[in-house]
Amino acid sequence: MSRRRQLSIRLSALDVMDDTVVAKKSAGAGTPQQPRNVMDRFIDGIELIAAAFVGIVAADIFISVMLRYFFSVQIPDAYDFGRLLLGILIFWGIAATSYRGTHITVDLVWANVGSTYQRWIDIFATLVLLFVVTVQTYTLLDKVTSTYADHIQTFDLRLPTWPFFLVAWLGDVSAVLLIAVRTYRLVFQPERMGGGGYQIKPVE
Repeated sequence: MSRRRQLSIRLSALDVMDDTVVAKKSAGAGTPQQPRNVMDRFIDGIELIAAAFVGIVAADIFISVMLRYFFSVQIPDAYDFGRLLLGILIFWGIAATSYRGTHITVDLVWANVGSTYQRWIDIFATLVLLFVVTVQTYTLLDKVTSTYADHIQTFDLRLPTWPFFLVAWLGDVSAVLLIAVRTYRLVFQPERMGGGGYQIKPVE
């Protein structure tokens, strides 16, 4: 192979290496991430708790079915535990989805307007959601106190049910806090809601 041919191959290899380095730099030079603060860690903690309750409910259902099918054994108060844990999961799920706006939405109008109007639609919808969830939290607190006063218990183990309602109520309180944070950031810090630009789904 001639020296000219070898030199050409080496230059082509250097060009490929330069293109690779430039591509890596371009990939790493994206939109800078916002610094995480205490509120961001609080939001992540609530979402982690909600995920843990999903696992608990799934484990309860799986273990109950396996014991009943293979061993004809039923966990005491399996039905009561299942419905109470499902209630807890629902309210903590509301907390997990309220801030991210990841639940099912209808955005026919929102999708056909500019980013400024999208933001104001989101602010109005989030304020409505904040009012609804706040009222729901108040009514659920009344349910917690009435359950505690009435000494309602499970069927088999005679365990009090008010602690389950209390945990569910704490999930609703977390939802109110996260919706309030979402509202504040939509108004004053919209860049934190979309990774450097306003790109967030509306809450309906």
